[in-house]
Amino acid sequence: MNGHPTAGVPILRLGDVLVSGLLNELDDKSALAFTEELTETIVASGARGVLIDISRLELVDSFVARMLMDLSTTARLLGARVIVAGMRPPVAITLVELGIELAGVETALSAEQGLTALGWHKGVPPRERAEP
Repeated sequence: MNGHPTAGVPILRLGDVLVSGLLNELDDKSALAFTEELTETIVASGARGVLIDISRLELVDSFVARMLMDLSTTARLLGARVIVAGMRPPVAITLVELGIELAGVETALSAEQGLTALGWHKGVPPRERAEP
């Protein structure tokens, strides 16, 4: 892979929440570059929450599982809450069968549920929902 290794993994900012996703073609080098870029973006943006959508992943191996655990721990140390969303049932079953617990990783069934848990609701940022 030439150039910027995370070029296929955009990190979007929605207020104080970062949103990203992992692609099925994620290799070890790209995973490490993504982790580094995301942690730098957390610090630079002052993000308080991160949503990582893994709905496109058809399998999660022990390396990706460890990356998600380490990323969650690192983000917490930087003051951000991480939610991993969109895990497919076969991925969850495989993780259980392999004895991988994803310790410390908060999950949500969908990106929408993950964003809601981070304080977002269907197109209405939290600050605009407050009653006068």
